[in-house]
Amino acid sequence: MTDNNPGIIELHIPSRLGYEKIAMNTAASTARMMGFTDERVEDLKTAVAEACINAMEHGNKFDESLSVGVILSMNDDSLEVKVVDTGAGTQGHGTAPDIDRKMHEEEKARGMGMFLIQALVDEAEWVSSPPTGSYARMVIRLHHTHD
Repeated sequence: MTDNNPGIIELHIPSRLGYEKIAMNTAASTARMMGFTDERVEDLKTAVAEACINAMEHGNKFDESLSVGVILSMNDDSLEVKVVDTGAGTQGHGTAPDIDRKMHEEEKARGMGMFLIQALVDEAEWVSSPPTGSYARMVIRLHHTHD
């Protein structure tokens, strides 16, 4: 494969909890075939599952008539994953969560997804493109550069 002609896998899953596992396992299988380490595969699985759940919940409002698209693009040294929903997208990235406040139940435990995804992959962005929907774009590199 070359950067000009990536291998692409595309899935459409229902906006129903549990189906994120299909996307997660497909991404994991793809990453393993590309030679990613087990640790990086686990990071990717978590990030993809989180992005899919966010798309189901916030983008599609768990409307099972709406699907979540998952597009995996393989390049020589990276795997890009786009998770697409029909929602309006996020309004900015907000402020970083306060882990201590969450642990002491002073804040809701929810709201960690975007920050978790950013910590697990090499690149992450959220793009809002109404009326067609929004997507999360994640890139994980074969030879990653951050810890």
